[in-house]
Amino acid sequence: MPTTLPPLRTDAAANRAKILDTARAVFAAEGLDVPMSEIARRAGLGVATLYRRFPTKEDLVAEAFAEQMTECAGMLDAALADPDPWRAFCRVVQEVCAMQARDRGFAKAFVTAFPHAPDFRAQREHAERGLTELVSRAQEAGALRRDFHMADVALVLQANGGIRAGTPEETAQASRRLVAYLLQSFRADSAAPLPRSVAIPFEAALP
Repeated sequence: MPTTLPPLRTDAAANRAKILDTARAVFAAEGLDVPMSEIARRAGLGVATLYRRFPTKEDLVAEAFAEQMTECAGMLDAALADPDPWRAFCRVVQEVCAMQARDRGFAKAFVTAFPHAPDFRAQREHAERGLTELVSRAQEAGALRRDFHMADVALVLQANGGIRAGTPEETAQASRRLVAYLLQSFRADSAAPLPRSVAIPFEAALP
């Protein structure tokens, strides 16, 4: 018995690529709640064709953003290699928020658990562990305020995800300004007492 799937026919491969390209564009602009039937319609294909390639929405989302998740994990690994814990922490917050501002779909996928997509789930969990380590390092270095909690990362994503400016460029600029404000408030040398933190799971960070 063969151990690998046979290659897709040329037309099937073209349909698969068309579905993924359409899904990435739709998810980036409108988020993950767009129905599968609408993605098929915009791709110019039948719903049955879409479901033959991607039996579930989770399969489609995981495949559409697999490359970006790998790049995101690589970005976190690079930050962990930075000898300056505060600079590394700031870099990750800035890049994750910039990613969220330009691609609503991937930002949601980044914080969502996918129990039936093990590779995607593993990369997401790896990224979360890396972020936790960056927070710990920045606090141990005395740069990040001691009362910063991982729940505050979800809080930042909620605030950043609420930005609605006139154009994508204006949204990105507003996001950069918000993040700059927040990073200044996160510094240990300017810390003042805060209300207690609220547990916000990553999965709830985005609508």
